[in-house]
Amino acid sequence: MAATVEAAALGNRLDRLPLSSFHRRLVIALAGMILFEWVETYAFAFVAPALRDQWGLSLTGIAVVAGVGQLGAFTGGVLGGYLADRIGRRRTMLGFVTVYCAATALCVFVQSPWQLIVARCAAHFGAQGMAVVAIVVLTEFVPAAARGRLQTYKVAVGSLGIPIAAWAGYFLVPQWTWGWRIVFGLGLFGIVFAWLIRRWVPESPRWLASRGELARADEIVRSVERQCGVEPPAASGAAPAPQDRAAPAGAPGHPRIAELMAGPDRRRFLVVSAMWVTGLLAYSAYNTWTPTLLSETGLELDDSLLLSAVLATAAPLGALVALPLIDRWDRRRTQLALGVLTAATLLLFGLVRAPAAVLVMGCLVSLLFQMAVPFLQVYSAEIFPTRIRALGSGTANALSRICNFAAPLMVAAVFNGLGYTAVFTFLAALSVVGGCVAAVFGPRTTGVSLEAATAPDKPRTTEEPALP
Repeated sequence: MAATVEAAALGNRLDRLPLSSFHRRLVIALAGMILFEWVETYAFAFVAPALRDQWGLSLTGIAVVAGVGQLGAFTGGVLGGYLADRIGRRRTMLGFVTVYCAATALCVFVQSPWQLIVARCAAHFGAQGMAVVAIVVLTEFVPAAARGRLQTYKVAVGSLGIPIAAWAGYFLVPQWTWGWRIVFGLGLFGIVFAWLIRRWVPESPRWLASRGELARADEIVRSVERQCGVEPPAASGAAPAPQDRAAPAGAPGHPRIAELMAGPDRRRFLVVSAMWVTGLLAYSAYNTWTPTLLSETGLELDDSLLLSAVLATAAPLGALVALPLIDRWDRRRTQLALGVLTAATLLLFGLVRAPAAVLVMGCLVSLLFQMAVPFLQVYSAEIFPTRIRALGSGTANALSRICNFAAPLMVAAVFNGLGYTAVFTFLAALSVVGGCVAAVFGPRTTGVSLEAATAPDKPRTTEEPALP
């Protein structure tokens, strides 16, 4: 019990720190890596029309290439979460970054659809494993009052990868038969930020404390306190905060997926899984299929790529719009409101055909989707106790990826059977479901310490503090 109280005190000390250069470096390193991960992830959407022409791929073939990559993402998400809770956040993240960079290099040199499938699967494996750990690392270091805000900055910077991939596709893909290789190769710039992660991101003190390594955790917290201009206490043992839940009696010292399905966190896991599956399925299908679907309605390749690039440019703006809301309003209800607005906009997008109308409605869809991303990321990490935080959020995220394996085939089937408008009606329905589940069944976390947010027997009764 004494160790648990001391671990909670370490978390309390992190929550009391002012934002400083340490937190800025943390965001820069993680966000930069996410940026180039998103470049690689979304590059396929903007090179798919060219690959279809060069390799004679059908819509089903495009769907297979897009879908199989999700198998790698699923494996990376589950394994990344498990390893982050088992051997540490930092070591796991660096390992998956290495895999991602190597696989991205392979994408540049593929010669056939089957080679591309293998390379993309490996790239998604590394990217997803790194991404789920990055969400947890930022969540565990940032003070409760700014947890959502800094996660949003990370998403805003990372989402620049979408327009970078889109505009690279517009300028490079139509010009040269090998232009799509350059677009894939842009993801290799992530190596720079992998180096920054190694230099600037320490191991999570909360994870170390959950493993009983209190002395090492205290040493890291003291280093962070000094970087924030705060004098460390004479001895570890600040006023105890609400305690993070320990492992169930008799449970081994490492995380188990069975705990998510049968333990006290089952409801939380099911809520977050529903949010990830429905939200990411709609978001990914929209970004992956829009260029191809627009070209199928009669637009030339150059025109469809231009429209798609403009739509993608709206994505980073969505994260910035979320900034004043994410730490002030209840994340669950905001997620529901965004889902309803996104659904309505998707329905209108599916009905319009004029390029100007497609541009306006598409920008709104991209903006709303991207507004929801930081809410989903921070919420999925902050509702699990430290010892299974990465496994819980990573597995829920990974389930959305395995569902995305079937999503491209589903979108192709809907388009071939029911038409263009039906695709966006389908995506609109998905957009609402996650917000409904969160609002009805999810716990409240906004402005609450991680230790308090994961203590179901101590419900929060006071209003959340608003950020100045």
